[in-house]
Amino acid sequence: MTVKVDTSDACDLRFGQVGLACVRVRRADAAALCDELERRVRSAPQLFARAAVVLDLSHLAALPDDGAVDALLEAVRSAGMLPVGLAYGTSETEAMARRMGLPLIAKFRAAYEPASGTAAAPAEPEPAAAPAPARDATPAEAAPAERTQGTLHHDGTVRSGQQIYARDRDLAVTGTVANGAEVIADGDIHIYGGLRGRAMAGAQGDTDARIFVHDFRAELVAIAGHYRVFEQIPKDLEGQSVRCWLEGEKLLLARL
Repeated sequence: MTVKVDTSDACDLRFGQVGLACVRVRRADAAALCDELERRVRSAPQLFARAAVVLDLSHLAALPDDGAVDALLEAVRSAGMLPVGLAYGTSETEAMARRMGLPLIAKFRAAYEPASGTAAAPAEPEPAAAPAPARDATPAEAAPAERTQGTLHHDGTVRSGQQIYARDRDLAVTGTVANGAEVIADGDIHIYGGLRGRAMAGAQGDTDARIFVHDFRAELVAIAGHYRVFEQIPKDLEGQSVRCWLEGEKLLLARL
């Protein structure tokens, strides 16, 4: 007797929002990479431990062989992060990804969620997503994005796990950005409430971008790829109205 097994409810397969960090490799030195990433994990374990990351090999003078890339992937794992694939690069990178059975990630964040809650158009590869585990993840030569639209407004709480992205414009949030939530803008970010999650302005390299927060309790703030992670908020900033800006390559914060 043949028994027919109904597998129609075995699973659901959906594509949704995925937050990935980018590890941009500057030299193919697995030991040095492990040491650097371990330091970053120790500095902010709640942010970087077991973080899903994409390995970007595009800034190496030559593409390493498969064995060297495998050593780099193992270095990421040893540091406490989880490599999930290679960043899209050349046809050689694509061939390597196929040989090694790795996904090729053409963007580091799939479907930023706009304020309307509907799917956004796919973003171009971000130089420094957020919180990318490398301070130099945004190339110095990146040109600031031109702000072609008015400010994107989001009313209410940005929930844990939610991402709001203002492409080519500023972002204004009237409400709280919860722990584990992320707000990103190519321009400035204004939060008329509490920031308990992460805020990243100048996402496409605009070093003149600013972040303004009414109630500062952030996990991370970043401007043009330069970031600060907070295990503990400085007492003079906790719960205060704060502005964040870049001075050279240094990210500064001060009370408003």
